[in-house]
Amino acid sequence: MTQLTANDLKTRGVAAIESLLAKQPEAMISVRGKDRYVVMDVAHYHYLRECELDAALAQSQADTAAGRFVLETAAAHVDRVSALAAKPAEAPLKKRPAKKTAKKTTKRAA
Repeated sequence: MTQLTANDLKTRGVAAIESLLAKQPEAMISVRGKDRYVVMDVAHYHYLRECELDAALAQSQADTAAGRFVLETAAAHVDRVSALAAKPAEAPLKKRPAKKTAKKTTKRAA
């Protein structure tokens, strides 16, 4: 995937994106040397979204075939989800204390 810098985008605008997308379906935009964004044609975006939905459907069908589902009434579902939401969240991991750095002190001449 070809990169486009934020500076190129700033100076050349949409023309910079169009020239890259004429050669490939996606282009990476880097900001300060780090990849930050991807731009693509809308038709390619819709294709990728359709692929995501197909994958989600396949996963749901596999879960159903493997028996990983719950049959319940709407009221029972609300009760179950409410009970899950009421459970206390797990305690976050403790952060390590910051390293103490020695401060440089300068003595002033009296």
